[in-house]
Amino acid sequence: MAANESALLFDQPGPRMLRRIKIINWVAAIVFVAIAVLIIMRLHNPPDGENQLSWELWKPALDGEAWADFYLPGLWATLRATCLAVIGAVVFGLLFGVGRLIPNAVVRGVCGVVIEFCRAVPVLIMMIFFWRWFAFMDLPSPAYWAVVISLVLYNGSVVAELVRSGVGNLPNGQHEAAVALGLTRTQSLLSVEVPQAIYAMMPAAVTQLVVVLKDTALGSIIMYTDLLQESRRLGSMYFNILQTLVVAGVVYFILCWLLSRLAEWLPVRMQQRTMAPAEPEPVAPIAILDPSNVNQIAVAREERPLGGSQRLYHVHHRGTNASIHNWRRTRYTQGYDETQPQSQIARDGHQHHHKGRNGRTRPDPDMQ
Repeated sequence: MAANESALLFDQPGPRMLRRIKIINWVAAIVFVAIAVLIIMRLHNPPDGENQLSWELWKPALDGEAWADFYLPGLWATLRATCLAVIGAVVFGLLFGVGRLIPNAVVRGVCGVVIEFCRAVPVLIMMIFFWRWFAFMDLPSPAYWAVVISLVLYNGSVVAELVRSGVGNLPNGQHEAAVALGLTRTQSLLSVEVPQAIYAMMPAAVTQLVVVLKDTALGSIIMYTDLLQESRRLGSMYFNILQTLVVAGVVYFILCWLLSRLAEWLPVRMQQRTMAPAEPEPVAPIAILDPSNVNQIAVAREERPLGGSQRLYHVHHRGTNASIHNWRRTRYTQGYDETQPQSQIARDGHQHHHKGRNGRTRPDPDMQ
């Protein structure tokens, strides 16, 4: 699959280009190793400082006291702000995303201005503004609420755009079918289109969680005691700021990696839930001159209006394989169906006919 996708992007390289790519890869690897060695040597023997690879500096950053008193409380503060910001961003995004799609021009314009403003203003500026405002109003935990509200506004505007793009990517037939059933534009949007858009945008929304988690680190600038702030406090106590920041970076990497794997797994899981039953059913091969495959051939030859998909209800046919086990159970039912006009070849008491094994036309036994 990956080879086919890459072939769509560019031509497959020839032997000369393959040799050139291999040489470039080896040169890049040698340069990378050389840079890594130089960094390690610099850390081991800095010109005016202590050996940064010494265990005396790494031990206070890795012992149990550091985790119990600094890392874990900071991680809990980060996760607490992230979870609340995610919930608020989803609610904000759904409200303003739907508001930007409804027919009312005033509501649509107001929602559009709010979304564009929240997307344009940097998150750090919003955090500083809310922090100073909440502190001036003497509200409790001003740094925490400044971080949460700023993340809600920025990421909620992103979720609103995901909702709008998800609705825009739906087939036009969804809206047309809802209107044909008598629903208004707003009812169609809320009952038919938005639920499908939410289901389709879920993987992109999970990817946005990584952005929310990383942006909580900006709260350390306004003195919010998250994981980054706690690691800096620990480093200032033992003068090993590099070591504590490395540990915090590893924790951030693990959390973001887990969320990225979730974002990759979710589309596959959602696609499996929307597919037909995975339990295969034995179906005989379609052969042109094989009379036992009359049903499959008849369905395959049916016309598809405007080049669309296969009909949900078929003209019902009979053949020698009429008792095949659950053949396309959701699309085809053996026998004559009086409710389908396509299968009513004759009307007003005339006999219905079909072809038998020998190709001759004879009365339908069900109509006798």
